[in-house]
Amino acid sequence: MPFAKSADAQIHYVLEGQADKPPLILSNSLGADLSMWDPQIREFTKSFRVLRSDTRGHGKSSVTPSPYSIEQLAKDVLAVANSQHFGCFHFCGLSMGGQIGMWLAANAPQRLNKVVLCSTAAKIGTTEMWNARIATVFKEGMKDVAAAAIERWFTTAFREKNPSSVEKIHKILVATSPEGYAACCSGLRDFDFREKLSEIRVPTLVISGTHDPATTPADGQFLANHMTGGCYVELNGAHLCNIEDADRFTEEVRAFLNS
Repeated sequence: MPFAKSADAQIHYVLEGQADKPPLILSNSLGADLSMWDPQIREFTKSFRVLRSDTRGHGKSSVTPSPYSIEQLAKDVLAVANSQHFGCFHFCGLSMGGQIGMWLAANAPQRLNKVVLCSTAAKIGTTEMWNARIATVFKEGMKDVAAAAIERWFTTAFREKNPSSVEKIHKILVATSPEGYAACCSGLRDFDFREKLSEIRVPTLVISGTHDPATTPADGQFLANHMTGGCYVELNGAHLCNIEDADRFTEEVRAFLNS
């Protein structure tokens, strides 16, 4: 089981695809692990050397003391990239992973070829909302938070038609470390990139789900409209549109990165 050292943490990762392909790093949402990208891996590995990792506090990666920052999580990504000697790479992140992508695009543009920001926003939620969620997780654990997340992450129609796919993600949420989840909530709470989007010059694709109540299409359009060279695509899904509208998501990302 491979791990990369990043400051005080061990970051679990999986590397797939041929070594002569361009590198692509995938970064997951809050409460998920690297398996959330399973629907994309078969197609992505035809074109890319794909590295996906469990964000600090999630999956098999270290749960280090709270709070975390998006900058800290982005530096974890760079540490994993360095462990594989990736000088430059494509990056695709969803939700929290998308905010990591914004930080990288503004602060380490020399490391990036192209960026995909999915189901994300320059500012997600309010301080009060995140503090309440952190308190709930520490008091009640992950069960209630996971149930509420599933309703945001998938439309009712998808949940009814694809119960096994939804249950797989639900199990991952419930199994997530409350301490790691809450520490990442702190990073999301404190991240606000609305005034810094104009600093991003890396070619960027923004993807939103039409039915996403957490990071709405308006949030995605704001991102694309406030950065140089940003383009926008909307998919038929809620927050985890890479799962709900998997085929189109995969094709949009692959076409953008290969263009």
